[in-house]
Amino acid sequence: MEASELDDARQLLTAVEQTFSSRVSGQEQVRTALLATMLAEGHLLLESVPGLAKTLAASTLATSMGAHFARIQCTPDLLPSDIIGTQVYDPRTHEFDTQLGPVHANVVLLDEINRASAKTQSAMLEAMQERQTSIAGVIHRLPEPFMVLATQNPIEEEGTFVLPEAQMDRFLLKEVVDYPSLADEVAVLDRIDAGTLGPHAVPVTPVLTTEDVVGLQRLTERVYVDAAIKDYIVRLVHATRHVGEVVGADTGRYVEIGASPRGSIAFLQVARALAILDGRNHVIPEDVRRLRHGVLRHRLHLTFEALAGRVRPEEIVDAVFDAVPSP
Repeated sequence: MEASELDDARQLLTAVEQTFSSRVSGQEQVRTALLATMLAEGHLLLESVPGLAKTLAASTLATSMGAHFARIQCTPDLLPSDIIGTQVYDPRTHEFDTQLGPVHANVVLLDEINRASAKTQSAMLEAMQERQTSIAGVIHRLPEPFMVLATQNPIEEEGTFVLPEAQMDRFLLKEVVDYPSLADEVAVLDRIDAGTLGPHAVPVTPVLTTEDVVGLQRLTERVYVDAAIKDYIVRLVHATRHVGEVVGADTGRYVEIGASPRGSIAFLQVARALAILDGRNHVIPEDVRRLRHGVLRHRLHLTFEALAGRVRPEEIVDAVFDAVPSP
């Protein structure tokens, strides 16, 4: 990998970061997660109470990429055909025409995904994993790049459907969005007064093209990962399956099922993306540790005792990382 390639990538990513920061106040962790997910060709699940700019963050990223953006508001009566598309009868030609659904976009926002029924949620599995949809037996490839950003509200239970483990595992990262700091919230009000936020704000100008994004993704695949780093990743994920042996019985009783090999793959992809964001052509151990909560918090199945005791998955993840020696 040439130094000039890294410099060009850094310039493009800096432009996206500046565009994002001009619309979204604070939320540096969300920005990093969004960019890492984009570079790693993954999907991101955002969880928070309403009003913390999840939708704004997703639309800002899509617009800065010059990408086709589609928003799907999930409701209990949403059907799979409302997402992937369906065949519509044309009485003029007496034939069925295929109408592609909103999932055929570069960046797809599934707002409040846990409000969609299990049948509708499952319609996204093929799109997220195989990057295609099947309508009436015909396969339709999704555009490149393709990225799903889903949001969910953790405090509402009425009229919601818990995402199954197989669906959760398809998300590269799960980021929990916290309230902004006092300074960041004041900055939001200042931007509204200045006209940079709100319904009459000036639209975001794209700073990338979809071809640029694909080029950045191909560059990310070429980041060097040493065998010692790969061994570190596998030992970490393996430790989540044997927490009692690695960390101790007191913590082990809180974990029923650990992360699958998809967790190891996610660590590898995210570490490469973070290396590119830092302008490096190789992965260091800190790249593995940096977004450890986002990689593992939705891949650990906790016991009832942990849920009753309000044990957070982040605590278990930190315990595992403390117990496994770093190269």
